[in-house]
Amino acid sequence: MAEVVGTLAQVTELVLPWVPEGRLVRVEGRGELFARLHRHPDPQAPVVLLLHGWTASVDLQFAMAYPALAERYSFVGIDHRGHGRGGRTPDPFRLEDVADDAAALVRTLELGPVVAVGYSMGGPIALLLARRHPELVRGLVAQATALDWRSTWRDRLLWRVLPVFGSWLRTKGYRRLLNRAVPWVLGARRRDAGGEHPVQPYLPWLLSEMSRNDPFVMVEAGRALSAFDARPWAGDLAVPAGVLITTADRLVWPRQQQSLAAALGAETRMLHADHFATLSHPEDYAALTVELIDGVVQRSSVGAAGSFAGSAVSSAAET
Repeated sequence: MAEVVGTLAQVTELVLPWVPEGRLVRVEGRGELFARLHRHPDPQAPVVLLLHGWTASVDLQFAMAYPALAERYSFVGIDHRGHGRGGRTPDPFRLEDVADDAAALVRTLELGPVVAVGYSMGGPIALLLARRHPELVRGLVAQATALDWRSTWRDRLLWRVLPVFGSWLRTKGYRRLLNRAVPWVLGARRRDAGGEHPVQPYLPWLLSEMSRNDPFVMVEAGRALSAFDARPWAGDLAVPAGVLITTADRLVWPRQQQSLAAALGAETRMLHADHFATLSHPEDYAALTVELIDGVVQRSSVGAAGSFAGSAVSSAAET
């Protein structure tokens, strides 16, 4: 029988995973944006932009994949508005604004064009980034996400109870549930042979990071996500894409993820995991993410070479 990772009460030492440099980046008209930045020793290495999901942060979503990404790429990750260390603003949370924040960060750091990797809510943000700022995006990798978030009865039910969820986030009961539920969820893939789950040493850190979110903004972000619908335009995005489908996902059904892949004409990879795959299956997640990024980079390079060759032929014909 699979062993479950212990509760927070069983882990007292605060151990942090490796994370790259964190910095506050001042962006004209947008205040200060918090980012994790890793620069690969090879200046020609692809640049990856990490876009996290709803109620997460860039560290919560991607920390377990940072080492694998750092071996091959430069990357930058942003905490979205109201999430983690992300900026606080009196403006309502809009996915379009969050995508523009990411674009402004990439421009300020002079990192583009990037491969945008979006997990869950980060998927819509990546799609909007490619639509609104195509010159900054060389490819997309969408993970555990969908074209829209209202087409199923379960989605509609979730958004109906959203105000209650927001109030509950402010209670001690939410903290107690996290202390019990997070280790259980992450322990769902324990190996029968025993051994420590890769995330187990970091459980106290993970749970403390989850408390950084602004509950009010979480509700607003949920409302924004519920209104998102890329079905009319996703197929028009002229960018190489990859999609990671979490086949045991109970929050974003696999068939919704497959519809997104079809609309984008994307290369796909399957991971038999629930929605929290970045933490429950960190090694498999990191390996498949690297495969998808490499595939997108290769196809974008082939496309760029083809465009250059076509331009050269046209110029020669004109002369």
